[in-house]
Amino acid sequence: MADSKKYIKSEELKTHKNPGDLWISIQGKVYDVSNWVNEHPGGDIPLLNLAGQDVTDAFIAYHPRSTWHYLEKFFNGYYLEDFEVTEVSKDYRGLVNEFNKMGMFDKKGHGVIVSFICIAIMFAASFFGVLFSDNQFVHLGSGMLLGMAWIQSAYLGHDSGHYIIMSSRKFNKLAQLIAGNCLTGISIAWWKWTHNAHHIACNSLDHDPDLQHIPVFAVSSKLFNNMTSYFYGRKMEFDPLAKFLVSYQHWTFYPVMIVARINLYLQTLLLLFSKRKVPDRALNIMGIMVFWAWFPLLLTCLPNWTERTLFLLASFSVTSLQHVQFCLNHFSANVYVGQPRGNDWFEKQTSGTIDISCSPWMDWVFGGLQFQLEHHLFPRLPRCHLRAVAPVVRDLCKKHNLPYRSLSFWDANVSTIRTLRAAALQAKDLSNGAPKNLLWEAVNTHG
Repeated sequence: MADSKKYIKSEELKTHKNPGDLWISIQGKVYDVSNWVNEHPGGDIPLLNLAGQDVTDAFIAYHPRSTWHYLEKFFNGYYLEDFEVTEVSKDYRGLVNEFNKMGMFDKKGHGVIVSFICIAIMFAASFFGVLFSDNQFVHLGSGMLLGMAWIQSAYLGHDSGHYIIMSSRKFNKLAQLIAGNCLTGISIAWWKWTHNAHHIACNSLDHDPDLQHIPVFAVSSKLFNNMTSYFYGRKMEFDPLAKFLVSYQHWTFYPVMIVARINLYLQTLLLLFSKRKVPDRALNIMGIMVFWAWFPLLLTCLPNWTERTLFLLASFSVTSLQHVQFCLNHFSANVYVGQPRGNDWFEKQTSGTIDISCSPWMDWVFGGLQFQLEHHLFPRLPRCHLRAVAPVVRDLCKKHNLPYRSLSFWDANVSTIRTLRAAALQAKDLSNGAPKNLLWEAVNTHG
């Protein structure tokens, strides 16, 4: 009996990659998600970035098995004629299936409860120190405690944004709004918008917003070419101001990290009050209003502006450790230019991420994100399992001759500063006229 299935080739699938005409393939079946793109819980960016491709690995990474039956309503009747699965993808999917059978995606441990308790204690201690002590050093310590509470709140918001940490979707959303908007002043809507794009297009200079810090930072000389950001929809101008700031970025990196939180507040407000469609906009704005009610009020309880300034600097300096950590995971990893591809999911994640090695007792401090590669490969995996799966991921990378970089915190800092300094030297060359280092592009491949 003849095969009655209708087939198309990958080249034809690539032609359906624009808004209003957006097709994807999952395990060789083709789906028309043109009308779904604006309703997608993960936002429109992941679908637009992977449009016109087979996205099986990315879909497996982000969706539990319970969501597969929803795909049928988008099936357009076509199959991919030249659908192939690489050996790396086969092994990756095998790992996901194995973790599913073991129930690892559902066993979240007691980390969430511990995090909630620790955050509550730190906030309470910080408030107590401000309200019931007249000692300047107690106030300074209270600011540091608040900074640590913000770090742990951010980790909790991150985890709740990736997988259900509460008993229901509504409670999970509540946890996101409290941990993100109300306690830290950073919108969970803004975080989802940028973070999902970062995962899908990990270390793509023109698609990953986590590498688009012109005019302050540039991790590659490729950013000197006035590259267009497909995420923000604008050109990243490498103007004289950018040349000057980037030329000294290896010196300004840590000072900027201390005040980086201000930029997150600004980005939150720009998104929530923009014309862009924002899921749960009203709830996010209400959460931000809660933060901007209690935080300034807490500051006014300090006796003078000197102590208020020191309190702010103490809290921001502590949170800078988290900002630095996020940079260490990616700034000195390999980068590329262009749209992410769905058929090299595993390879791109290994290429664009760096783990930070530390003792198990430090897992709480890093929020599990020191296992950055493991988190990128299995974003739904609770943090309590990341250390356990790390050896398996390392072996798989070794099997397929892929990089698995795990550096100490010190070495990760050295590697990051080295990358920033290399780009800074090239920016100085450009500022002084023609590049002096003729071997630059050969040496500074950076992916």
